[in-house]
This record gives sequence, C-alpha cells and structure tokens, in this order.
Amino acid sequence: MTREAPVVLWFRRDLRLGDHAALLEASRHSRHVLALYVLDDALLKPGGAPRTAFLYGCLEKLNEQLGGRLMLVRGDPAVEVVRAARSVGAAAVHVSTDCGPYGRRRDASVAKALAENNIDWVETGSPYAVTPGRVTKPDGDPYRVFTPFHRAWTAHGWRAPADTGPSLVDWVEPPRSLKVPRPPRVDAELPEPGERAALDAWHAFLEDGAETYDTDRDRPDLSGTTRLSPYLRWGCVHPRTLLADLGDSAGAKSLRSELCWREFHADVLWHRPETARENYDRRFDGMEYDDDREAFDRWCAGRTGYPIVDAGMRQLLAEGWMHNRVRMVVASFLVKDLHQPWWLGARHFMKHLVDGDLASNQLNWQWVAGCGTDAAPYFRIFNPTTQGEKFDPDGDYVRRYVPELRSVAGKAVHTLKDRPEDYPAPMVDHAHERRVALERYGKL
Repeated sequence: MTREAPVVLWFRRDLRLGDHAALLEASRHSRHVLALYVLDDALLKPGGAPRTAFLYGCLEKLNEQLGGRLMLVRGDPAVEVVRAARSVGAAAVHVSTDCGPYGRRRDASVAKALAENNIDWVETGSPYAVTPGRVTKPDGDPYRVFTPFHRAWTAHGWRAPADTGPSLVDWVEPPRSLKVPRPPRVDAELPEPGERAALDAWHAFLEDGAETYDTDRDRPDLSGTTRLSPYLRWGCVHPRTLLADLGDSAGAKSLRSELCWREFHADVLWHRPETARENYDRRFDGMEYDDDREAFDRWCAGRTGYPIVDAGMRQLLAEGWMHNRVRMVVASFLVKDLHQPWWLGARHFMKHLVDGDLASNQLNWQWVAGCGTDAAPYFRIFNPTTQGEKFDPDGDYVRRYVPELRSVAGKAVHTLKDRPEDYPAPMVDHAHERRVALERYGKL
C-alpha cells in the first residue's frame, strides 16, 4: 500500500495547535504533516527585542507540543518553504492567511514558487475571527468608521472554534532543523510564552475579571484587562476561542467590542496597506511638526514631569507592555503637547512592545493624532493631569512605576504641589500647547 503524500503546515502568526483551522484542513488532505517555521530576517530585523524574545519562547513551547518535530529554517521563504516541502515530498503547503502588507507580498511569491514545483498552496482561516476584507458596506466599499463596522462584523458572525490538537495528525520527523535561537537580552519582564500560558491567562480572566471588564479596563491601577495581547499577536490563542467563551454580560460585550477594534484596524490596513507608514487622511500630510530630539528622548525615558505620562513610558520599558488607556494619554502628549509626528511614537512602541502589532499600533496612533479613520478626533487632546486623576484616582499606578513619587500620598501625585527634588518639572505647559495644537490643526 502506497503511503499518502505528506503536507506542510507553515506556522506564522498561529503558534498553537488548538482551534487551528489550517491544521484541520491539512489533516483532511493527509495524516502526515510537517510542521515548519521560517526565521525570516525581513521580519526579525525590524522587530523589537521584547517581541523577538517572546516569539522564540513561543517557538520553544510549540516545538515541545510537537514532540520536538518543528522544522525550523532561516532564509527567504520563497526558497526555504519550497525546499522544505520538496525534502519530504509534500503535495501541499497549508497556512493561515497573513493579512499584513509584507505577508501578502511574501505569500504571493511563495505560492508562485510552489506552483512552479507542482505543490499546492492552501490558505485556511486567519489570525482574526472575521478575515479582513470580508465585512464591507452593501455597495462593497470598506468601512471607514468603527461603529458601523462593528454592527456589520457582529451581524456577519464567525465560525465555532476548530476541534484540533497535537494528536490530530502524525507529525513528520524533519529531515533537518535549526535550534530555536537564544532570545536577545531584554530588560523588560515578559509574560510566559506559548499556548498553555495563553489559555491559563484567559481562564484566569474569565474567573476573575470578565464580569467587571467594562468598568475596570480603563483603570491602569487595577488588573482589569486580559493581558492577552501578546498571545493574540503571535496566535497562541485565536480570538474565536475567546469569543466562544463570552456571554452577554456588560463586561463580555465590552471585550467583544475591543476584539472588534483589533479586527477593524486589520481591515483598514488590508484595504489601505500604505497607512502602515502614511496618514490615512492625506490632508494631514501638511501638518506642522516640531523637530526636537531632546523632547522626544525625555518622552521615551519617562521624564516629562507629567506623572501619568512618565508612569506609562516606564511601564513600557519595564514590562514591554502598557495599559491601553495610558497608551492613548502618552500618544496624545507626544503628538499634541510636544507636536511630534505620530510615526516616531509608533516606531518607539513597536521597538519595545511585546504585543507590537502593525495594524493596531499604527492605526491607534493615527486615531490619537487625528489623521486616522475617525471623522474628527483632532480636538481630543488629553489633559494628562485630569486623565491621571480620573483613571488612577488614588495614584497607585503612578507610584508603582515612578519611584521618585512614592512618598506622595493619594491623588496628589498627579498635581504635585510639593514636587520632589529628583522629579522633573513639567517640560511644557499643557494649556499653552493645547492652543498651539488646535491652531495647527485649524490650518488644515
């Protein structure tokens, strides 16, 4: 009896074995599957050290789940994927669709190279509950505003989680493989990598956090968020898995909405890939910015003299992560108080965030800057002092990350009438810079 030809499952942003649509489809074509990951310098070189270190940890965990049968190669995917497939006589290469600008170009090249070698290319699923491009207006145009997208996304719905796991197929012994590289040195304290850690974090949140998510998610002083963004970034858990577990409480509805924001930004980038680097609203190409490297460096270091801003920037350096409310506050401060271009901040975030996701990062920065998808957000200029008082009412978040202020009790940490000598004075006057920002926006 002739043994059926194996297939390749090329892992990318889907570093798990549970709820894996491409794995399920691969199993329908062959019982014998080669697990493959390509270390692609086009993605690794611009990636920040926290994200790369977390990726390597996830690859180690995936290899353990596969019984040591993950084939790891380095090089041009258009060469290495074909070489790996041919090395085991594979009939097809299965993948989850990559929706990013680079991934789409890369996959077109790989599919072409495979076709030249009579090897099929099969895309199934994506890192999203609803693959970007699927939800459109009735006339086929993409949505430009979140609220109507959210309604259409909810109405579209999504499939139930795929019933997959490590025993679904027989994993082929790789004919050759590199060892997972040693992670780069990272000062930040990163989360535990891998699928098991992702599911543990999710189940812990469901037990203690889901019901109050709608009220606690904006409070950086509380543990009110899922902290799942690094796992979603690398596909250690699929959003469909999360959505299947959510009920109809206010907290569940709020979390569904946040997951939809992630999918909305991916959809925008799908239709407008240039917005990874350029203004979504091209009128903002004429925006006037300040060229002040010293000011930017003080913002990066968390030495602005505004406690909530400094706490956020230091959390980023300490953990490779920052609370979402504080991300908006520090972004507004850079763009509207320091008058710096949004892409400088976006680049700094991508360098340090363990959850750095191109679509979410770039388009959230554009939303804050006013040049993104929202109709008129330019006048939203966060007051860092009042934001701190509202969302960190007892000052616990600030004191956690700014040790110079730990002697200041309560919410007084946000106003600092008695400012410690080792903590800087505010580098700018917010009221004045707000007027300057509005004047510049008005000229557009």
